[in-house]
Amino acid sequence: MENIKPIKKIVIAGGGTAGWMAASLFNHHWAKYGVEVSVIESPQIGIIGVGEGSTPSLKRFFYNLGIAENEWMPACHATYKVNIQFEGWSPRSGISRYGHPFISQIDTFSEKHFYTNCYTRRLGLDVNTYPDDFLLCGWLAKLKKSPITPVHFPFVVEYGYHFDSALLGQFLCDRAKKLGVQNIQANIESVELAKNGHIKNLKLDSRQTIEADFFVDCTGFNSLLMQKALNVGFIPYKSNLFNDAAVAMPSKVIKQPLPQTKSTALSNGWVWQIPLQHRTGNGYVYASDYISKDQAETELRSHLGLLESDAEAKHLRMNVGQVKQHWARNCLAVGLSQGFIEPLEATALHLTQEAIECFIDKFESANFTNDNQTDFNSEMSERYERVRDYIVAHYKLNSRDDSAYWRDNRANMNLSESLLSLLTVWYRKGDIGAEIKRQNIQSHFGVTSWHCMLAGYGAFPALAREQPGKGDMYANEGLANFFKSCCLNFESL
Repeated sequence: MENIKPIKKIVIAGGGTAGWMAASLFNHHWAKYGVEVSVIESPQIGIIGVGEGSTPSLKRFFYNLGIAENEWMPACHATYKVNIQFEGWSPRSGISRYGHPFISQIDTFSEKHFYTNCYTRRLGLDVNTYPDDFLLCGWLAKLKKSPITPVHFPFVVEYGYHFDSALLGQFLCDRAKKLGVQNIQANIESVELAKNGHIKNLKLDSRQTIEADFFVDCTGFNSLLMQKALNVGFIPYKSNLFNDAAVAMPSKVIKQPLPQTKSTALSNGWVWQIPLQHRTGNGYVYASDYISKDQAETELRSHLGLLESDAEAKHLRMNVGQVKQHWARNCLAVGLSQGFIEPLEATALHLTQEAIECFIDKFESANFTNDNQTDFNSEMSERYERVRDYIVAHYKLNSRDDSAYWRDNRANMNLSESLLSLLTVWYRKGDIGAEIKRQNIQSHFGVTSWHCMLAGYGAFPALAREQPGKGDMYANEGLANFFKSCCLNFESL
């Protein structure tokens, strides 16, 4: 550690959740080296502040920073999340809803039974393949149990959160400033490049000129530094993912909500429902090629029973895809400025956090040089592509027939080789776990997650005429009693 030669100053352009997550982690890791971290925020640009859901990685973020749940959750009106419930995505399969629970340590006792039942069902036998029944978090969700592990329970339970994204950004901002991170309230008017093509400084409307050794672009879809100043290209996912817009609006708080996000399919997209402590966050993610913004808002209001309500709706445009380089010259793109794959599986904040953590590791291990830049960009690009594949599969596998949108998604053959191989193995009754291992993509969405989606969509052949009436591992192993007994250790919400 004595040979570390850190840079002196990092400037983050843009705040919000992404900017302040980056500032918090940079300061946590590099304040000991005397690295100065500053965040430039525009006082005019507001944060959307919709309800947002996370994956369990956010729990690691707070743990590493030493922030207790009773400190940040009340400040952000946060609730626990153990599952994502999908409704109406595959009606022709006979499955009205299914869950994608977070996977915990104790699920090692039941995951193989789930895989076996899915294989048995692919052979045409009538066995239980509901993902929620095979995973602890599925049971915690339907029984409205807290995921907080009691002292005497010897297994780690994974869970995420729902929270107000604007409040989380403000919480991290207030905390970071107390720890020495500088906050500059101003608009960036121009970006000056040095002769070597690196960013030299940012000129602000406050007449300040801000110089730094390294810059972080957290300016959202605007991508002021990475795409506009450095001319880094963008790879659109339009041919894979049709959705490019959303309309969001709040509704009343749900009394005793399930600890899960709900994703309900509508005519030309889907609606999220995120229960917070003080209200419910809702949003309709749709494709503007198939439905207008006014039609989408009307459909959302109708779905929520708020046609006559004066609740304000916020319309958003989404730039779906990723930049060709997530780290270019002396600049790192974080959050929406680096890419976006729509919020279906709550991957946005997860990818943001992974990018920051991976960059910290790569940058410091290379003695704060660009030596690991190529490796970093390759890793981030791969993560975005594989997450994209998992999201694309949700649309490809749908069995709705109520609009051209759903039929076109099902007919879309613009799929990656990775996704094509996974689906081929599944439908040919092969070992999808072995295929995931062969492709070395288990760090993105693993074997259990793929089983959850494929089984949840009812991606199975017709049932065989002759049924032996046995071979159901769920029943044979008494998993219902097992999980009900486990859940006795957890408190009701």
